[in-house]
Amino acid sequence: MKFPSFLKSQNTIIAKYLMRNVLVMLSAVFIIIGLVVFGNQLVLVINQSLKEGIPVSDLLPLISFKMIRDVPLILSLSLFLAIILSVSRLYKDSEAIVMNSLGLGDKQFMLFIQPIVIAIFIFILFLTTYAVPWSKHQRNMVMDRTENASEFSFIKEGEFQEFKDGDVVFYASKVKAGRELGQQEMEEIFIYTLSNDESIITLAKQANKYTDGITKSVYLRLKDGTRYHGFPGDTNKKILNFDLYDLKIIDGDKEKTKDTIVKVEGQDTFDLFRSDGLKEISELQWRLSQPISVLVLSIFGILLGKSSPRGGKNLGVLFGVVVFILYNNALLVAKSNLEQGSVHPIVGLWWVHLLMVLIIFIFYLYRHRKFGYYLDKIADRFFSKEEANAK
Repeated sequence: MKFPSFLKSQNTIIAKYLMRNVLVMLSAVFIIIGLVVFGNQLVLVINQSLKEGIPVSDLLPLISFKMIRDVPLILSLSLFLAIILSVSRLYKDSEAIVMNSLGLGDKQFMLFIQPIVIAIFIFILFLTTYAVPWSKHQRNMVMDRTENASEFSFIKEGEFQEFKDGDVVFYASKVKAGRELGQQEMEEIFIYTLSNDESIITLAKQANKYTDGITKSVYLRLKDGTRYHGFPGDTNKKILNFDLYDLKIIDGDKEKTKDTIVKVEGQDTFDLFRSDGLKEISELQWRLSQPISVLVLSIFGILLGKSSPRGGKNLGVLFGVVVFILYNNALLVAKSNLEQGSVHPIVGLWWVHLLMVLIIFIFYLYRHRKFGYYLDKIADRFFSKEEANAK
């Protein structure tokens, strides 16, 4: 649509006005959501550090790495809600009515906010393809250094401790560091385990932890001890004396699976481009999907923000939150299916974006009362062919 020359300057003013409103709303929404999410992450990391014995010096880096991981999702949601709130405000204050009379509608609003949307798109693309993988890789390095692949790495001397959700109770009267990082040597050991509804008590004079070089399983090697199967009053109780007994505490196969997922998440994006593995392809498509969703949601935000002055307050925001949750959950489901080989990599996560674009197109036709018009045209063509065939 061509506008008279005297309206072009007005369009510039309106575009700046709309972008300013979007930026103000974006800042406010991002701060509110960020405080909630980052505050929750802070509490979770502190609890994890207390439970697993993570050093205080590693606490701040871990919190920072998790914040970087969450920024793309929070920023995407904040921009989506900011667009809805800004456009909705124009309609609530009847400012959009005046703009519509000048020939400015949804298409023009979409163009006006493009500088902000493109800037956010580029920033989130940088985060998902470089900053987030880097932060995950750094976090994995910190966790490997502090946890040493085992929750038994931080046994406390002279205290009863629960592991495996209470299925294992461990006690050692003396604990000292081993020769290698993360290893511990213990004396006067008491272990209570619950396995397949059977209670087992193990007593040993000494113990140390080691990792099998082939299976990567982690064992606790007990020396000079006794195992009691069942309690003293049980008829089927068994007593086993041993010189050496290896108790598996970490399954190597499970650790390999977990390590593979963790390594892929922290892998360089260019390496993912060169890989043909399903996990690598799904991770690459997931990284690209997050900035793509910003472009898709920005268009939907304009349509959801359109309302009448007498319409329900913040109804578009509520609907927008639901759409955002469903959109991201659909991407996660598609990512999981791709990792499992249920869908072809060409289909991958892209079908979710195409479905979303189709929904936006239908919603646009509905908003502009063109949906019935196109349905009537399709019906007319269909019945005209039927009549021609009948003749």
